[in-house]
Order: sequence, then C-alpha cells, then structure tokens
Amino acid sequence: MQPGNPPLSAALGRAVDLSSLKARAAAPAASNGTGRYVVDVTEATFQAEVLEQSKRVPVVIDLWAAWCGPCRQLSPVLEKLAGEGAGSWILAKIDVDANPAIAQALQVQGIPAVKAVFDGQLVAEFTGAVPEPQVRQWITALVEATRAERPDGEAPAAPADSRLDAAEEALAAGDLAEAARCYQQILAAEPAHEQAAAALRQVELLRRISAAPADVVAVADAHPDDLAAQLAAADVEVASGSVEAGFRRLIEAVRQHTGEERDRARTRLVELFATVGDDDPQVVKARRNLASVLF
Repeated sequence: MQPGNPPLSAALGRAVDLSSLKARAAAPAASNGTGRYVVDVTEATFQAEVLEQSKRVPVVIDLWAAWCGPCRQLSPVLEKLAGEGAGSWILAKIDVDANPAIAQALQVQGIPAVKAVFDGQLVAEFTGAVPEPQVRQWITALVEATRAERPDGEAPAAPADSRLDAAEEALAAGDLAEAARCYQQILAAEPAHEQAAAALRQVELLRRISAAPADVVAVADAHPDDLAAQLAAADVEVASGSVEAGFRRLIEAVRQHTGEERDRARTRLVELFATVGDDDPQVVKARRNLASVLF
C-alpha cells in the first residue's frame, strides 16, 4: 500500500480479519460438494457424522428418497438454512432407500422426515414438506434450546480448515496475489465456502487500494466525470471507514453514467456491499438509495 492510503477499517473486519484470518468455520467441509454444513450420511458413517457430531452441535437429519416429490421441495430449504446457520447446526442427508436400517431404527413412517439429534439423543422432529418460515422457526428453537443446555452457552470450537493455511501464509508475507489465488482455488472446489469468498473480496479490495495513488480521493473530487477515479476513491473511502461516503460516491456515479460505465459503477458498489456485510445498516440504506436511482 502506498503512503497515504489508510489501513482497512473495522467495518471490513465484519467479513474476515485480514490481519490473521484465524477465524475458522464452525464445521468441517463436506466432501460431497453440497456445502460446508451439509453431509450425505450412510449406515457406515452414521456413528461419526450424526452421533459423534451431535456432541458438538445439533444434527438435523433429512430423510428423503429420489422418488419423493415433497422431499425435493423441503431439502433445498434445509440446505439453504444450514448455510445460513454457518455451523451452528449440521444437516445430515440420508437416502432411506439406500439406508433402510437407519430409516427403521429412526422409526420413519413417511418422508420427508426431519429429526434432530443432540448429544446422541433424538430431541425434535417433524414430517412433511413444511413451509420455509416454519422450518426456520423450528431450527431457531432447536439451536437456542441446545445452546442453553451447555454450561457456557456456547458450542465447542470447530476444527480448523487447513486449506486456509496457504492463504494465511501468503498474507503474512504480503503476497496478495498468491493469497487471492489460494482463495480462488478453495472456491473452485467449494463455491459455497463463505469464509474464502469473504476473504477473497477483501484481498481484492486490498490489491486495488494498494495500487491507488495517495491523493486518489482528491483527484476523484476534482474530476467527478472520471469513473476510474470514482471507483478507486470509493474503495479507499470504504476501506478507511468512510463507508457511507464511498457508497454515496458510487451511487452518484450510477446516476451520472449510462451503459457499460453505469454497470461498472453498480457492480463495484454491489461488491463493496458484500465486503462490508449485507446486514450492515449503511449497506441497507445504500441499497435503498441505489434502487431509487436504478428504478
């Protein structure tokens, strides 16, 4: 980073702390590609993936079959919520046709059937393709109830994801290009890896502001029609903590420009939204302002 460019602000720490990147995901990666918090379970792996795992976090079992229409409605909802849960619970998918012994042991009468296991015990269940709001409520109650049963109210720490080590080493050495390559490699193998995606967004932002001149904001203010200057200035403003100013700058660029240049400004703004965090109040406000400009 050139002199005069401020360091990343606390706002960017919402995604991943680039100073260490030691925060780990709350669950091990699934080997089947369905996501970090979703695993396919068989009779051979039930003990490890369900019973042992349930000693750490609740495990929600999705009992399904390929011929079951309602299962095709419910399973994507459960997978989506598992991703949102970010390891506070694990989704275990079990094909009842391929694993009849499990279905029999769990006394499955019909599918889709969903059963929650915590600390090796069945603690909750429901049957049928329940609407998403009800499933979400059920999951929330499950997580809160099982957390309350732990003495410290928290789930134990998760095992580290060793695939992040190379990226961390590159960051420690100041090699942003290599760090980006490492994160891209993780995402190529696992597109749903939220931590790698968040880290990559921040690394790319760091690379951009490292290349920006020290007076980039002043240059952008002096040349409001220069889109490249506006993009670079917005990056620096967001990274330095002037998040609202950076968002406002790009919304104005969207307002002023047309065609490809308008798309460039909008795309960069959306990238910065994701970097700061979609739940940040400044992002929520800026999204509304962007919508008013676009529509």
